[in-house]
Amino acid sequence: MKFENSAAGARTSPVDGSYAWFRLTVSVLLGTISGIGMWAFVVVLPAIESDFGVDRATASLPYTMTMIGFAIGNVIYGRLVDRMGIAIPIISAAMALGGGFILSAFTSAIWQLSIIHGLFIGIGMSAAFGPLIADISHWFVRYRGIAVAATACGNYVAGALWPTLMQSFIETDGWRATYIGIGVSCMVAVVPLALLLRRRTPGLDHGRGGEGADGSLGVPALRATDLSPRALQTMLAIAGIGCCVAMSMPQVHIVAYCVELGFGPARGAEMLSLMLVGGIVSRLATGFLADRIGGVRTLLLGSVLQCVGLMFYLPFDGLMSLYVVSLVFGLSQGGIVPSYAIIVREYLPAHEAGQRVGLVIMATVSGMAIGGWMSGWIYDLTGSYQAAFLNGIAWNVLNISIVAMVMWRTRGPSAVPA
Repeated sequence: MKFENSAAGARTSPVDGSYAWFRLTVSVLLGTISGIGMWAFVVVLPAIESDFGVDRATASLPYTMTMIGFAIGNVIYGRLVDRMGIAIPIISAAMALGGGFILSAFTSAIWQLSIIHGLFIGIGMSAAFGPLIADISHWFVRYRGIAVAATACGNYVAGALWPTLMQSFIETDGWRATYIGIGVSCMVAVVPLALLLRRRTPGLDHGRGGEGADGSLGVPALRATDLSPRALQTMLAIAGIGCCVAMSMPQVHIVAYCVELGFGPARGAEMLSLMLVGGIVSRLATGFLADRIGGVRTLLLGSVLQCVGLMFYLPFDGLMSLYVVSLVFGLSQGGIVPSYAIIVREYLPAHEAGQRVGLVIMATVSGMAIGGWMSGWIYDLTGSYQAAFLNGIAWNVLNISIVAMVMWRTRGPSAVPA
């Protein structure tokens, strides 16, 4: 009788069903629209530096504040999602995001722009990343890796589409008018999509991470480690900072780097788009891979490949070679951040997914914020981006060491009761 009930539950469960795939599609669209908050400032950085008459490090502060707000927002909205579902947090975040872009257009000082980017744009775009990833992870078990990776791809699709589109508007209308248009578009587009996600997350009675203790529903067992949940969370956070300090150098400064080399901001925007197209491919491939070898091994592979990709920037600085290297870098690192969310769902309780994924994403975003500022500071100090690339490689090595330790401390699958 117990087996029959389990089988019937598997057939009627919305998990891995058609609605789950519909929900995944909506989630990717939300990530693509809200993801503009991550990349808009990268495109306008040269214009901001000129408009406000500041140096590169100071001009990078709004981006740093955006990442800080994004980091904090992932935790705040992650906790809300654990309690009330995703729809209301996404709607409130859309209002903050759109309002932030509109307010930014009327700033007259870099400190004003920085505060607005942190409090409105950073926090506003956060609900459509970590919390959205945590939400979709509850709707998939067999294909959880690809679902998480696809949702995370929304952020990269935004990076592939928005920069080139923005650049054309900036050249004709200026960055301020472009920001107003983005703000209005975000509010109009996100709210109706969020309303499609009002259906609450399926019951978390599948166990910690959605796993049945008796192996029913064909769910893989929760992975076991001799690390405590707090120790694992801390190690993942430190690793996340390391990988994203490294990741931020090309992603944040590629447009400015191209300006320094004399190629112009338009070429830099194209390289950023190419990099993020590679990141989309990488993230999807990572999802398929994680469903087969697990999140930790997938993360370690991605971290090593990112380090190799970062090294390619050192000897190659020609226009065509930078296009190629940017694509290689995108293909190398795109799947790293989603791997952290997959690891959380493999090792830690499902009912804490929003908060714990939010904490790990906060660490990775903090790494982006620190790295974005640090690279600008190193450039101002040395007059070159070469030292900034070397700094990124060093942080990447730290990340690899920690992930390797987590893998070493993993004991393999272990069926853990709910």
